[in-house]
Amino acid sequence: SRLALLGLAVLAVISGGGLAFAALGNGQTPVNVFWALGSLLGINLILLISWLLGLIFAGEHSASLGRLWLWLSDKFARDAKAAQLAPALLLVLQRQKLNRWALGTLVNGLWLLAMLSALTLMLLLMATRRYGFVWETTILSADVFISATRALGVVPGWLGFSGPTEAMIRASTDTAYSSEAVRQAWAVWLVGVLVVYGVLPRLLLAAFCRWRWIRGRNALRLDLTLPGYSQLRERLMPSSERLGVNDVAPEQLHNVHAGQTDLDTEGALIVAIELDDQHPWPPKLPTTIKDAGILDSRESRQKLLEQMTRFPPARLAIACDPRRSPDRGSLALIG
Repeated sequence: SRLALLGLAVLAVISGGGLAFAALGNGQTPVNVFWALGSLLGINLILLISWLLGLIFAGEHSASLGRLWLWLSDKFARDAKAAQLAPALLLVLQRQKLNRWALGTLVNGLWLLAMLSALTLMLLLMATRRYGFVWETTILSADVFISATRALGVVPGWLGFSGPTEAMIRASTDTAYSSEAVRQAWAVWLVGVLVVYGVLPRLLLAAFCRWRWIRGRNALRLDLTLPGYSQLRERLMPSSERLGVNDVAPEQLHNVHAGQTDLDTEGALIVAIELDDQHPWPPKLPTTIKDAGILDSRESRQKLLEQMTRFPPARLAIACDPRRSPDRGSLALIG
């Protein structure tokens, strides 16, 4: 699913850049401001309205980008179990009515990424190329475009994006009369409209869906009374369990026979096997008796055996807890 999400993010960045380039062009011809505005915001606003209507009336609206994410997750899955994770997660979220917020975060986040990509590329193109802006009509009057431009520029004006004046708008019917101030005014207006009507709605909706998703996820609880969970509960947490010997002892244990050695033996050695903290160790010993510590691992046992091979003691005392069940390793060591 992460690879699918990464693929969708790359697709959103490329799509946003394509929208900006399609709106402005290569700079050889003047830019029709309303055609550019439609190219930048048309598809975004249509899909945004459809998503909101589906969220309000359908409730469990499944967005197309969400279905695309599921399809990509299935294609990028490494095995059959991984391919079933995304649909299973969606089913669990749907029962708790959280899928709308999860998919809403995904959809609005990807569109936000696309709008930011379009805004970045548009600023880059405007900074490196010279664009002239015009508006054209056959059946409408100039007052219609003046009113539309002013209406669209009201909210961006609150954020500091100034728009062209009425004289600038009337002069933009022909690029021959467009000065540098007119071009800059249209550029600022176009950027402001994209930010207000393209970036901010997606940002606010993505943040709202993210907040609802985190809130619902923290309160998510599985309904263990469903038939599917009852079968899993019996397998993972059985009501009864058969007891028995897990590791059968061999027919004959390994016997260690004491042999004769030519090495001189002297002194005494005391050692403990797997004693807990309730038993203080070592006890008070005379100077002729040495303490070999507590054997609680295979390495400590092997180290003691090697030491006794090189310096065998004359006497050896082994302390153990009688309340513990003897295991074959301890019996083999003692033997």
